[in-house]
Order: sequence, then structure tokens, then C-alpha cells
Amino acid sequence: MTSRLHPWLLVALLWVVALLNYIDRQVAFSVFPLLRGDLNASDVELGLISTVFLFVYGLLSPFAGYLADRFGRVRVILFSLLVWSAVTFLTGQVRGIGEMLWTRALMGVSEACYLPAALALIVEAHPRRSRSLAAGLHQSGTYTGMIMGGVWGGWMGEHYGWRPVFLILGGVGVGYFLVLWYFLRRREEKKAAAGEKPRFLSSLRRLVATRGFLFLAAVFAATSIANWLIYTWLPLFLYEKFGLSLTDAGFSATFYIQAASYAGILAGGYLADRWILHTPRGRLLTQVVGVGLGAPFLFLMGFTQSYILLVLALVTFGLGRGFYDCNTMPVLSQLVSSDLRSTGYGFFNLVGCLAGGFTAVFAGYLKATIGLSAAFQISAVLLLLSSLLLLRVRVSPDGIRPASASDDVN
Repeated sequence: MTSRLHPWLLVALLWVVALLNYIDRQVAFSVFPLLRGDLNASDVELGLISTVFLFVYGLLSPFAGYLADRFGRVRVILFSLLVWSAVTFLTGQVRGIGEMLWTRALMGVSEACYLPAALALIVEAHPRRSRSLAAGLHQSGTYTGMIMGGVWGGWMGEHYGWRPVFLILGGVGVGYFLVLWYFLRRREEKKAAAGEKPRFLSSLRRLVATRGFLFLAAVFAATSIANWLIYTWLPLFLYEKFGLSLTDAGFSATFYIQAASYAGILAGGYLADRWILHTPRGRLLTQVVGVGLGAPFLFLMGFTQSYILLVLALVTFGLGRGFYDCNTMPVLSQLVSSDLRSTGYGFFNLVGCLAGGFTAVFAGYLKATIGLSAAFQISAVLLLLSSLLLLRVRVSPDGIRPASASDDVN
């Protein structure tokens, strides 16, 4: 692939898209009390706002990734940004909870197209010495979006109501589409040669047949279980176990992990980009360190009675998560060929969303039976087992087409 766009400028441009992506996702949760009153929604219907988006997003991610692999990642990214921004704008004009659920489903369709295509584009634009750091910096846009979606969305809702939140975000997204189109319109992507247009199911079969791919998908599911357990239940856990106020519980449940994750993607990206120069398994081993680091501290999170140790556990878990996140697509790119990378990451999103969605519900059952502390400890054990799965994966050096599933890959 050739390009007239500097690889780091590409990261900067897509960082803003990732930021908008996650603000648009998270902002609805920060205005739940307003939505409940204005749309006359029950708590169950409010919960469906998250569930509908998550399941549609996850189920369509593999196919969305396939579209990017087959028809061009730039086209799919631009389409995704324009559509989800328009849907966000329309969300600010819904008249009932039914219309709200439809707009969240449409947002799941459009946002499913973005992340697999963007990460594959970044990895292919960067040389092996900077791929993990580039992917990590892009990932920081999602972390920032999660924070801004909660803080800015809550402030806007409190002062101006919930509708302007969605109207402003939708307008900004449509405006940024024009900026992104201007910079990416000249980007040239490799086209598949005549006759080389694999079908969707054929691409999935090739992925599943690739040795190590299902191991990577299982690890992605395990990390999603841990993440969604924390996103959904950690604030309440801190409120009940440590007697924190709602404000303090919300702050502690997000700030320490997110801040440490920023450090983790920078440190993990730098480490992986240096380690890969000495062994093809450098990026993979960085993920092993991250997952292995996070597991015992997630266990400690559910075990300790000390707030100081709790904060230490949150910080260390976030650091390990950053090590893992910044290397997900770079490791996948060492396992599968270029025409399968977006599809492969879309498959990761599928298993991650399904695992995370069911975890959020099942943890509620565990809370009523064995308690949330035990739920965190079970998740920690799954993470530890995942680090052992990662050690069994064999990858090729960056930029070299991996061997087939029947061959040994060193």
C-alpha cells in the first residue's frame, strides 16, 4: 500500500474519530435520569439502551470487518463516521424510548464498521518499529472518549438538557467527516487482484483454520469479561463494600484504571516495538505480561479490605490492560494476512461483546448468591488461564505472510 499521508498524521486523524466514537457510545449513560423522566422509560428499558447497542455492534462486527477488507478500509471508515454522526443527531430528536432503541441499534450497525478497519489501516501504514505504539495511541482516543462521555455528557445534561448533547455531537461528527474525507480521499489502498474476492463465510473459515486465532479470540473474550464486569458493577461494589459516596465510587471506578491504561499503552507500545526487533514473539509476550499482570490484581480487588490496596490493584490492572490493548491488532497482523485483518478483529469484537454482555447480567446473579468479590476473583482466574493460552500462540515476523494452519510457524 502506498500513501501520501504521513503514518503519524493518520493516527492523529483517526484518534479524533475514536474519541467521537466512544463519546457517542457513553454519553447516553450519563443522562439516564433525564431520559427516564423525559421518555417515560423504565429501568429495564434504560438497560436495553446499552444491550441493544452492544449486541448489534458485536454481531455485525465480523461482517463489517469483512466489508473493510474487501472494499477498502478508508471507504468503510468514512461511511461509518458519517452514518453514526447522523444517527447521533437524530437521537437528539427522538420522542419515545422505542425510537431511542432504534437509533442505538443503528449506531451499533455504523460503529461496528469503524474499529476493525481503523486498526488494520494504522498497522499497515506503520513499520514494525512503531506499530504497537501507533495502535496504542489510537486506543487512547477510546479511553478519552469514555471519560468525556461521562463527564461532559453529565455536565451538559445538568445545565442544558439531554437533547443538545446528541445534537452537538452529531453536528461535530458530520463536520469532522469533511475534514477526514479531505485528508484520506487521496489515500491509495491495495485492491484485490481479479478473481481474489473471497466470500464472507470463506474468510471466516480461513480465520478459524489459522492456528492460534481461536486462542487469541478466547483471550479477547476473557479480557472483555473482566472489563465489562468492572464497567458495570465496580461503582456499586465500591459503594457497598467501602462505604464510598456515589461520586467517590464513580471516580474511583473509572479514574485510576483509565489513567493507568494511558500509561500502559505508551509503555506497552514502546516495549513491544523494541521487543519485536529481538524476537517475532515480542508483541505477543508484551500481551502475556499485561494479562498476567492484571490477573492477580483483579483477584486482589475482590479480596482486599484496604482502600489503599484497592487503588494499587486498580492501577496495576489498568496498566496491564494497556499492555494488552495496544498489541491486539499488531499481534493479529502477525497471524493472518492483510485481507483478513479487519474481519479477524471484527470477530474479536463479536466474542468480546457477547461475553461482556452476558457477564454484566450473570454478575448480577452472582452478586445475589456468592457476592461480587467472588465474581471478580473468578474473572481473575480466567485472565490467568488466558495468559497461558497466549503462550501457545506462534506468530510470524511483521510483514511476512503467516504459514497455513497445517504448517509450523516459528
